[in-house]
Amino acid sequence: MGKQTEFLYLSEEDMIKAGVLDYARCIDVEEEIFKLLSVGDYVMGGDNHNSHGIMMKFPAEETFPGMPVDAPDRRFMAMPAYVGGRFHVAGQKWYGSNIINPSRGLPRSILMVMLNDVDTCEPLALMSANLISSVRTGCVPGVGVRYLAKKDAKVCAAIGAGPIGKACFEAIRLEAKALEELVVYDLFKEKAEAFANEMTEKYGIRARAADTMEEAVRAGDIVSVAASSLKPISLEGDWLKPGSLLIFSGRGQVDEKYFTTSKVVWDNVKMHEAYFAEHLALPENERFINGIAVQIYRFMYEKKIPPIEEAIGLGDIIRGEKPGRASDDERICFIAGGMPIWDVGWGYDLYMHAKEMGLGQTLKLWDSPYLA
Repeated sequence: MGKQTEFLYLSEEDMIKAGVLDYARCIDVEEEIFKLLSVGDYVMGGDNHNSHGIMMKFPAEETFPGMPVDAPDRRFMAMPAYVGGRFHVAGQKWYGSNIINPSRGLPRSILMVMLNDVDTCEPLALMSANLISSVRTGCVPGVGVRYLAKKDAKVCAAIGAGPIGKACFEAIRLEAKALEELVVYDLFKEKAEAFANEMTEKYGIRARAADTMEEAVRAGDIVSVAASSLKPISLEGDWLKPGSLLIFSGRGQVDEKYFTTSKVVWDNVKMHEAYFAEHLALPENERFINGIAVQIYRFMYEKKIPPIEEAIGLGDIIRGEKPGRASDDERICFIAGGMPIWDVGWGYDLYMHAKEMGLGQTLKLWDSPYLA
């Protein structure tokens, strides 16, 4: 007789009851995961254990009847990870994205997280993950603000007024204790105005929409770039104040002078070492064109800034192994590219809360496995 296996299914409603929208708790969880990153107690995909995931994109032209064709934001992606420490769990974030979904009454991306027992490989939980992903994306910058922003930062500039931009501000607001004002820029000013009005109504904070990106960036002590643009958001270094914290949660770039006179802090140095090596393996005319942080990689390759091996990870700063902010005038750029360890770790924390609260549906995989 083989072993019975059951797992917990958690709907979006269950996740909300379990606390997925608790930004303060999520910031603490992600800080804990940063420490695990710093000591290496994690595994992601690929031989280098640092792959962000594997993406499946469709052909540019129809090759078989019914097969989808490529389009902007049209993809599926599998993102596996093991998170150590108290989590000690394996899992995977799985999602599909289709830019026309909002016209169908659906989110652009639809996400699930599966958690598995590390030893037996049995499923522990399958959970709705749109909110897991959104909240943890915001809370990683929240940890950045906790350790990298000036204590008297008064103005947050938000570049991008979509769901991720809002999630980032929710976390930034919690950690920037002296914050007084929000300035929002979006290509669609009505979206920026709606975001600003929502935050004023919700928190009583002074908020406004900027007419230009430059206006917003110049105002910000904390500048959060979280726009889902297909092209990098381009900023001028002269726009950024002395002492400002620039957070790239979405694609962005700044001129060379900024990066040669500012500190760069990374979410995961080892992952970016792997990315950098992958770019070096490409033909010279294809290097440093697509992907996250490619502009900074190019500056490293050209020896204009220190090499990736000397880079500073936020987890190292949290653990006191490397210096953080050196002065109130120092400009810092935090690269927060995203990794499945955030989703798996936050998902596990919520799974444990859900079990304590008796949430979800228990589903049976088998009473006794046929192939045991």
